Amino acid sequence: MAITNFSDLLNEARLQPDAQRLLFVFTRAELPDNPTAEQRERFEQGEGGVLTPALCVDKAPEELTDMTGLVTESQNTGVEWDIVFVGALSGQGGEAPSAEQAEAQLERMVESLKMGNVDAFLALDRRGEAVSIG
Repeated sequence: MAITNFSDLLNEARLQPDAQRLLFVFTRAELPDNPTAEQRERFEQGEGGVLTPALCVDKAPEELTDMTGLVTESQNTGVEWDIVFVGALSGQGGEAPSAEQAEAQLERMVESLKMGNVDAFLALDRRGEAVSIG
């Protein structure tokens, strides 16, 4: 199934035979260090820039209802963001992934995103629609 929005993601996660943890890394668009005039101009037009991790959280699919709820929860942190990257972690033998496993995977996601490796993750905008990064 092609996941095109947050609702598709939740439905697919709930259909999995093993318990899932959804991993969210919220990022904000920023100018790169020492931007060129062209980079600055594009950024001011809402294009380009670099996506910097700003906030991480893991959730069981059952803890989520819709993108509006996730956005509202993120707003309570006071951290601004533009794009959220999503990964999933499967449990084994009927057991849900542990908090330690989720934390370790979130750390790997953050490092991967800092290196510009975004293809392994689903990227969603604030409306919950999948976006292509590249």
